[in-house]
Amino acid sequence: MKLIRIETFHLRHEDPGISLFDGSYDDCVIRLTTDTGHVGLGEVESFPPAIQALIHGPDAHNHARGLAGVLLGRDPREETLWDELYQACDYVGRRGLTMHALGGLDLALWDLRGQAAGQPIHALLGGAQRSRLRAYGTIYPMARTEDGVTRQVHDALTRLHLSAVKFAADPWWMEDIPQTTRLLRAARAVLGPDRGLIVDAALSYQTKEEGLQLYPAYREAGILFLEAPLPLDDMAGHAAMAAHGIPLGVGDLGLTHVLEFIEAMDRGGASICQPDISMVGGFTGIRKIAAAAKARGKRVLTHGYKTNIEIAANLHFLAAHADEEMLEFSTSQSPLRWEMTNEALPVEPDGCVPVPTRPGLGVTLSEAALKKYTRTVQVAAL
Repeated sequence: MKLIRIETFHLRHEDPGISLFDGSYDDCVIRLTTDTGHVGLGEVESFPPAIQALIHGPDAHNHARGLAGVLLGRDPREETLWDELYQACDYVGRRGLTMHALGGLDLALWDLRGQAAGQPIHALLGGAQRSRLRAYGTIYPMARTEDGVTRQVHDALTRLHLSAVKFAADPWWMEDIPQTTRLLRAARAVLGPDRGLIVDAALSYQTKEEGLQLYPAYREAGILFLEAPLPLDDMAGHAAMAAHGIPLGVGDLGLTHVLEFIEAMDRGGASICQPDISMVGGFTGIRKIAAAAKARGKRVLTHGYKTNIEIAANLHFLAAHADEEMLEFSTSQSPLRWEMTNEALPVEPDGCVPVPTRPGLGVTLSEAALKKYTRTVQVAAL
């Protein structure tokens, strides 16, 4: 088996709420094809034109290579490929976009390895510890009335069957903290005592002093954890907020390397690593983060706000992960989110998503979606 074709697709649907933060409207999908006819899929939570340049660009020298040139003609099952890709572009950078490109390629390589072995990826990761995963999803923007919040949470539980919900914060939360407290209280009333409530600050606080103003409301609402509370460079601020007892989730908005997650845990007091599998070097990269978290007694909850390609990847990782964690189930309204694969991967009435059991990722690319949403495609072939 050898790789004979590498394609990267920049897909886009114009976002009517472009001022809001939703990466599901713009995507880079990667498709690897072998001489045996197998097709592996990946995608990247990143800036698609930059990912295409890193993969398809010509070599500058032996430490700044186009990644397609490293892979073409190789057997996707070779265990050294990730390290070779990493070294081939270390002059470009060992963080950020380089890890994003590695992530998308690594997902597709593992998809091919699973297909070649006739096994789902979770079997290659050590075996599934569970066959279903509880799902949580984001409500954004939050309604500004208690009745509105009540309807939003009720809809998430009944129509989407979510086991828990996450609200993404807005700057206006800080303008009237008593009102924000009432809104979170209304959400808790619908959820009851047993369903989880999460708050994603989405880097909306610039200082720990700002963020701590809402801690009484968070404690009253009984949130499970606070996600992305501060700019990622402010490790001292993270540590100061962590000392106030609410677990912090860190990493989904910019951390790309295991060493960055180690710093967030060791210096920033993060309790939960939230890597995006497509941004941290794929399955290979996220396993490094999981090992570092385990050694420190910390948790890993995967970020996922793209399409069913990434949801499938997260299902495989979480199924094989030592600890049972919830799956982030994107609630984006983008058609790319729902149309990219031929498989739906829905949340079932019990609040869980079944883990794919077919070989590889267990999802296939929709040709109709490719035709409808592709802006540019780049191809490298033997």
